[in-house]
Amino acid sequence: MKHSLKRGVAVLALACAVTASVGAIGATKTAQTEQAQVESVLTTAVLRSGSSGGEVKEVQRRLKQWGYYTGKVDGVFGKATKNAVIAFQKKNGLTADGVVGKATYKALGMNSSYNALAGVQSGTTGGFSSADVYLLAKTIYAEGRGEPYTGQVAIGAVVLNRVRSNQFPNSVSGVVYQKHAFTAVSDGQINLTPNDTAMRAAKDAINGWDPTGGALYYYNPAIATSAWIFDRQTITVIGKHVFAI
Repeated sequence: MKHSLKRGVAVLALACAVTASVGAIGATKTAQTEQAQVESVLTTAVLRSGSSGGEVKEVQRRLKQWGYYTGKVDGVFGKATKNAVIAFQKKNGLTADGVVGKATYKALGMNSSYNALAGVQSGTTGGFSSADVYLLAKTIYAEGRGEPYTGQVAIGAVVLNRVRSNQFPNSVSGVVYQKHAFTAVSDGQINLTPNDTAMRAAKDAINGWDPTGGALYYYNPAIATSAWIFDRQTITVIGKHVFAI
């Protein structure tokens, strides 16, 4: 009996150790995933050689206005843009690395870009990480920048409704990058830099505003090509989008 008791205690201790180990591994993987998401967002938010989009175009426009840049304002971060950034950085006492990060954004007077990047680096908002907020804003901008403000908040709300639903991945990045979920991911527009409006819409959605009333889907009936979407139950229509469950 005593030997059996000892074996039972040993087995229980081993089971507890294994459970603790698995829990620690899970926590480590979660932390690594969150860090990877932040690093991914920082890579997108910081501009360098090879970057492209509206944010690069605005940097070029300002540098050209001030005499640092003489090339085309085409939104492509090439050698000429890098040289112009370096010249600007030297003139303003910044690290002359040709990379547009937080300090260079601030010196350029690009306050929304500075604030977005500062937010990504600083912490969390409403239970979501700053990386989540920024990715949500990117999704809103890419999918609905031509929509009314309420419609942009509604897009963010759909993403968050999916996060909460057991039918979809349980993270913002998981929902956004789920295969074939969003056109903006498929065509690359997710890589565009969100504007102030998209950032505000993302925060409003995260703070609980859901103009859709719980929608899990939205589509533009004029351009939608997937027949199954028309069978979803419509909740409301905002701008050009139908929101459904």
